[in-house]
Amino acid sequence: MAELGKKYCVYCLAEVSPLRFRCTECQDIELCPECFSAGAEIGHHRRYHGYQLVDGGRFTLWGPEAEGGWTSREEQLLLDAIEQFGFGNWEDMAAHVGASRTPQEVMEHYVSMYIHGNLGKACIPDTIPNRVTDHTCPSGGPLSPSLTTPLPPLDISVAEQQQLGYMPLRDDYEIEYDQDAETLISGLSVNYDDDDVEIELKRAHVDMYVRKLKERQRRKNIARDYNLVPAFLGKDKKEKEKTLKRKITKEEKELRLKLRPLYQFMSCKEFDDLFENMHKEKMLRAKIRELQRYRRNGITKMEESAEYEAARHKRERRKENKNLAGSKRGKEDGKDGEFAAIENLPGFELLSDREKLLCSSLNLSPARYVTVKTIIIKDHLQKRQGIPSKSRLPSYLDKVLKKRILNFLTESGWISRDAS
Repeated sequence: MAELGKKYCVYCLAEVSPLRFRCTECQDIELCPECFSAGAEIGHHRRYHGYQLVDGGRFTLWGPEAEGGWTSREEQLLLDAIEQFGFGNWEDMAAHVGASRTPQEVMEHYVSMYIHGNLGKACIPDTIPNRVTDHTCPSGGPLSPSLTTPLPPLDISVAEQQQLGYMPLRDDYEIEYDQDAETLISGLSVNYDDDDVEIELKRAHVDMYVRKLKERQRRKNIARDYNLVPAFLGKDKKEKEKTLKRKITKEEKELRLKLRPLYQFMSCKEFDDLFENMHKEKMLRAKIRELQRYRRNGITKMEESAEYEAARHKRERRKENKNLAGSKRGKEDGKDGEFAAIENLPGFELLSDREKLLCSSLNLSPARYVTVKTIIIKDHLQKRQGIPSKSRLPSYLDKVLKKRILNFLTESGWISRDAS
């Protein structure tokens, strides 16, 4: 008589309490795994009948010789725990498996059976095929970790953080570039009844969102690299004075402003190196021109250049002194000879120095100039008083002379600009 509570195979009479196969069409037909796999038939039972797996949860996956006697139910709980808590959280995994297993037992069983055992050897090969070799440089390359690791937070005070809306722990701002970028994916959801067009449309939305995130991060990197935040807060002037080794000329400042679009393609160091190299090139070109000038003057040694430069400075100084003396004498003589053509004419003493220059340049006699000036001023006064008048300028006064004299009287304040 079978012991109470135990189940036996109806074909080979082996105990099948842990695991057995029950026929769904025949009554009281339960087979062991060996007989079921061999297709055993007895009485009205046939191998093609439907079956039901009855699992008591007490059989072992690795056989009775495995250490610890882990049942199939515990193995299932262990696999669920490794998926839920992750590799290494042995205390949480042991609590999930049951109070009968310690964290050390859980770790040893998983490592020995699932990693170093037959299952691990079949799933984890010794050499990974088709391994991709990273040929990029360790720092600065297009795929290097230096471009993907997060930047350290900005070193600014709490008041400046509030002014910028900056959150240092997240390295984010309250108002980011393209603030509404998240609306592209906020309403997306994956449904099983989506057709191909809807799926591709959702993928396009995700792709657009990823590109906006990359652009947002790129702008952050540029602002960090070129110290735009300290520049906004007014801290960069003192730092620039400390770091700059030479004085930047006005031309270089203008060139830096024109080349600002290159900021997005070059780092700050590369941009500064570009101008440093341009400055070095300029200095080298000037030095080469100087050496070529020495060679044209017969100087072949650097010791002779100092004596040559001293003599050249003396010659230039003497030449400047001569020019200054000549210009002074010319001015003194010029005042008398400048008006030689009109100084003997009548009315010359009535003119100012500016009027004398005007008559001399127009080759106009002082008397005629005084006549034209009187007619123009008289007409101007009559127009201002509302009296109609018709100007009768002399016939010798053409349009060019009239325009020059009108401009001169206007600039001198004799007549208003409206009248001219």
